Amino acid sequence: MTEAAPPPDAARLQTPIARILRPLVRLFIRCGMTFPALCDLLRELYVNVAEYDFALRGKEQTDSRVSLLTGIHRKEVRRLRGAGAPVRLVPASVSRSSMIIARWVAAPQFTDDKGAPLPLRRAGDPGDGPTYDELVESVTRDVRPRAVLDEWLDRGMVTIDSEGRVRLEEAAFAPRAGDDRQLYYFGRNLHDHVAAAVENILAAEPPFFERAVHYEGVSQAMAENMLALSRRVALEALKGVNREAQGAMREDPGGTWRWNFGLYLYGEDESLRREAPAEDDGGKSE
Repeated sequence: MTEAAPPPDAARLQTPIARILRPLVRLFIRCGMTFPALCDLLRELYVNVAEYDFALRGKEQTDSRVSLLTGIHRKEVRRLRGAGAPVRLVPASVSRSSMIIARWVAAPQFTDDKGAPLPLRRAGDPGDGPTYDELVESVTRDVRPRAVLDEWLDRGMVTIDSEGRVRLEEAAFAPRAGDDRQLYYFGRNLHDHVAAAVENILAAEPPFFERAVHYEGVSQAMAENMLALSRRVALEALKGVNREAQGAMREDPGGTWRWNFGLYLYGEDESLRREAPAEDDGGKSE
């Protein structure tokens, strides 16, 4: 177990936390999540985290201790004990789709000589090679391949080519705005990135790899070129790790662990950023 390091004091956390929360607050306001609603959610999470993550070994976690840890009144703590948002719930369609796509882009029988996903014919259609139905059934038999195909066609994840074969589209890797898959990965990937960063702050020796290449004060053309290059490199890295994982899964006995390898890209015109000044300029308002 990694040795713990002294945590930073709360005052020093305010600036980075404000930067982290700013895009989230923009999402909340755009989606109609009000400040009181967010406070209710945070109150539940504070109690939930204090109740389970800060319990003392061999001792019952009391309302008084949870109240002391969180600053929430003991009566509210008593009401909220056992509550909290379901942070690990995976929608069935998300889990199923991700497993099928991961196999399509990595398993040798479903990829070409360059490692690209093959266009797959439907079962019963003329031709050689694996079928789309075999792909789906190699992952799950709980749902008909036709049902998965209809869902994917509706989401733009696959297309049917002139020969009637099913082709995987780029949209399969970038879920449609606002759909269940995008919202699930929004929560999971941000959670894992933040969780890794928090562990690195709290541990004497950072246990997780977390690095970024970043440049400021560059032209739009350079930023766009580097984003395009980064996208190509990142996609190849993800495909390579997925191929290794698919191979390893054939011999793995299974267990209770999970891991996540994620990449992100971001660029912006900083002259358009609308944020409060770093120092008080007299408190102008409109």
